Amino acid sequence: MRWMTKTLLGGMAALAMCLSGAASAADNWPQKPITLIVPWAAGGSTDILARVLSEHLTRSLGQPVIVDNKPGASGNIGSAMVARARPDGYTLLVGSMSTHAMNPALMPNMPFRGVEDFTPLGLLAYVTNTMVVHPSVPAHNVKELIAYAKANPGKLAYASAGPGSTNHLSAVLFEKMAGVQMLHVPYKGGAPAVVDTVAGQTQLLFSAGTQTLPHVKGGKLRLLAVTESKRSPLLPNVPTVAETVPGYELAVWYGAFGPKGMPADLAARLNREINAVMSLPEVKSKMNAIGVETATSTPQQFGAILQRDADRYGKLIRELGIKGE
Repeated sequence: MRWMTKTLLGGMAALAMCLSGAASAADNWPQKPITLIVPWAAGGSTDILARVLSEHLTRSLGQPVIVDNKPGASGNIGSAMVARARPDGYTLLVGSMSTHAMNPALMPNMPFRGVEDFTPLGLLAYVTNTMVVHPSVPAHNVKELIAYAKANPGKLAYASAGPGSTNHLSAVLFEKMAGVQMLHVPYKGGAPAVVDTVAGQTQLLFSAGTQTLPHVKGGKLRLLAVTESKRSPLLPNVPTVAETVPGYELAVWYGAFGPKGMPADLAARLNREINAVMSLPEVKSKMNAIGVETATSTPQQFGAILQRDADRYGKLIRELGIKGE
């Protein structure tokens, strides 16, 4: 009996030491520079967001947070690097709804699993996703556009950055929920899709406000709605698609991730640091200027958003047989 007691006490002491060691490891982090991988080229809204985040985290953490752009394969190359990294908090990712909730359903040979291979750290921001038409389209709101599309089935052409892009899914979801048929015209990226919609070669486009709003201000495109579930604080007078098509939503988000298996206390520490940055007035102002609305969450809340969107868009992509390029 005495031997069993000693064994139990020894085991409890060892467990306590392990737990104490884990806690102190998180408390002592970081001890060296942190790499923040952006799986797209420099200069885009994701890159701008990451560099703002890295600048402020460098100050608050006391260690350099270095942005490393690793573009390619629709964001898969950089994301896979983080999925394979050690879960010690020194290799992080600025990912998006497309890389984690859409790519796994679009591409047959994925180098990672969008949900299971990462630790969600926190929501960073939403991109204001707009629905615009060429001024030649006789529709000034979503209701009129639906009526026009129904009167001209298969003739209203919408542009996208390619099969499976957020532009494409936004339009496919709209077709399905509004009961209309349109013509998909895929391009090799978002920029040419915008150019041809402005030129009238295509008539409809769902795209980030960063790409469309300058043309709306110039009178070359007409803004009908935003695709999020509620009106954007950046465009409070612009209705949502859901105000006409109940239940419609396509919200394009950015989030911070680490590799799977990160200690919960380290994830919580990073979450607090990230939320503090995203709440800064100067950060909000800078991101608002490019059509990006900053956001905060707990790791659990962000994980729930990730799982919900992976289930939702994965199902839609598979049902419609959409394949990425």
